[in-house]
Amino acid sequence: MKVLVCPLDWGIGHATRCVPVIRKFRELGNEVVIAADGRPYEFLKKEFPGCRFIRFKGARITYPRGHGFLFKIIRLSPLLIRSYFRERKDIKKLIRQEDPSIIVSDNRYGAWSRARFSILITHQVNIILPPSVHFLSSFLNRMIFRQIEKFNECWIPDFELHNGLAGLLSHPNRLPRNAHYIGTLSRFSDIGQREIPHPSDYDIMVTLSGPEPQRTILEKTIFEQLKKSGLSGIIVRGLTEKTEECDLTDKIHVFPHLETAKMKEYILRSRLVICRSGYSSLMDLVTLGTNAILIPTPGQTEQEYLARYLMEKKIYFSMPQFHFDLLYAIEMSRNFHGLVMKNDYRLLGERIMEIKKGSGTGRAFKP
Repeated sequence: MKVLVCPLDWGIGHATRCVPVIRKFRELGNEVVIAADGRPYEFLKKEFPGCRFIRFKGARITYPRGHGFLFKIIRLSPLLIRSYFRERKDIKKLIRQEDPSIIVSDNRYGAWSRARFSILITHQVNIILPPSVHFLSSFLNRMIFRQIEKFNECWIPDFELHNGLAGLLSHPNRLPRNAHYIGTLSRFSDIGQREIPHPSDYDIMVTLSGPEPQRTILEKTIFEQLKKSGLSGIIVRGLTEKTEECDLTDKIHVFPHLETAKMKEYILRSRLVICRSGYSSLMDLVTLGTNAILIPTPGQTEQEYLARYLMEKKIYFSMPQFHFDLLYAIEMSRNFHGLVMKNDYRLLGERIMEIKKGSGTGRAFKP
């Protein structure tokens, strides 16, 4: 089968969690074509040089400098609506051009077709809003459900039991009828391979990610505090389009981007990771079982919920960006020990084989 994979282009997290999905489809003998844009395009091109790539433009969203992300999204709703209908138009063009059997969309709600078996990957089947606009939750979740159920299947990258890793985001009171839990998705998963212990050569590893300008704002904060800290470490700036490396201090090296194998090695060689509380980053952390300090993107309610949820469970320490104190956060993190949550991808493989046999959920599938 030919599979068209379309990740959202808001940061690279949606692309990184597509890595094990692409691997599994290819492992089971399918051809994968990747339709992406921006940093996800650059990232996946380095991960899968053997795949064919197509530019598939999305809405270019920037985060506000303050807390008002939700209100900015509301103001940008006309742009997002136009982007949705452009996606609908572009996906029809891609179907004529590529003739895929399956479309896999990671949070691109316009990337589906009644003429092809369409799969949505999302962990947010329950939108959690700030208290000031909580009255909109019911309406928004009904709207999201209607969009999810336009796909043949909704794959939730989490485990079903005990509220999984994403808590209420992935475990609502009522699931979409086409939903399937497939376990966490991490590019660092090595099926059938044991982890080799690494020495703790570095005090910390910082991974920066997400849309601008918040990525740059956090980078400046971290750089300023690390220069004075005397700590050793690695910083990965999350800039897939850059190649220049540099030294922040004689103990801290800065990379613009690292490919998966090298990124995994440096994480395992570090005592502590500092990163956003984006869900893809969390899935990477629990796959490797490393401890971390989480810094949610200001105003991003999903990341703020996940950071609070995991801190309450005594898994990861988190601290807001606006008054982040590196040395205090490191000291507090000693009371948190991380979590190991590995996935053997059996559930993902079963879903793919069910679709291949023509017995997937929803509309009839014809290879």
